[in-house]
Amino acid sequence: MKFSRPSIIFAALAPSVSAFTTQSANNRVTSLSMSESSTPFFSTSIADALDREVSYQPGKADTDFARKYGHLAGAEIRTVGEAFTQFTDMLGTPVNALYKGICTDLVGSLHLIVVNARFNKDPVFSLGLVAVLDLVLKNYPEQDIAKKIKTAMITSVGLDEAEIDAEAATLEAWAQGKTKEDISSALKGEGDSPLAAIASAAKADEYWMYSRFFGIGMVRLMDIVGVEQDMSVAYDCMEEWVGKCMEKPFYTACSDSDLYFKQKGKLDMMETMMKEIEIREKKRMADRLEAKAEAALKAAEKDAQMKEQIAAEAAKEKQEA
Repeated sequence: MKFSRPSIIFAALAPSVSAFTTQSANNRVTSLSMSESSTPFFSTSIADALDREVSYQPGKADTDFARKYGHLAGAEIRTVGEAFTQFTDMLGTPVNALYKGICTDLVGSLHLIVVNARFNKDPVFSLGLVAVLDLVLKNYPEQDIAKKIKTAMITSVGLDEAEIDAEAATLEAWAQGKTKEDISSALKGEGDSPLAAIASAAKADEYWMYSRFFGIGMVRLMDIVGVEQDMSVAYDCMEEWVGKCMEKPFYTACSDSDLYFKQKGKLDMMETMMKEIEIREKKRMADRLEAKAEAALKAAEKDAQMKEQIAAEAAKEKQEA
């Protein structure tokens, strides 16, 4: 009797198959056919999938996101390096070594926020940006250089410093005298305040973008209305304002709030260190001035003694003559 090659292979494999499964032959065939039909490799529409991949065009997808932002596909975007180069050129002087790292991080993070297609500047963002720069630069050794750093940083990312300051001042003035509950109501979109307008616009925008400076602007509002400036208290307040009132994801905002207080603690330590260095320098200067004064006094006394001695010798010689 002669057997075909496939039959011999099937007969050889049959015992090993039955040793590891109790399925019937019909079940095995059914399972195999189902797995083949559910696997993309065996899909009859693979040609269609390949056609879609080949014909893909950036910004032309059939989605709401692409319809809203598709016109930006292929647009030239400035790099972080270009933004930092402009910052350095505008500043025109080296940044103090203690502040160089944080200034570099601020330029980079601010640039990446601004170039995002979903970014929309609002007064809360402006308030947060001004609060951060004021906190970072308030103890900069040369305050005239600190003002230049602020100007260069804001301008290098394509923002207008006067507009940022004006928006921050307007929102801060509105928040004066308000309570935590007033802010909560505004963030729900109630009323005609500038904060209510920001919250309403954010709720209406499916692709609204949260940024770190927006979160810090919220922390600054907490400070203005009298919320305790403590990490845990601010976390709960941020959760309420962003999560419950604005109905937006709040975990990143809460994380940024924690980061703000940690960095603020480090900056406070730096401020203490700078003051200690200043006190030591003043003491050394006072010691040097005191030493110079003592040396000058001794020199004057020595000169006076010498003059007296010369005068006495001259009088003696005159008497002897």
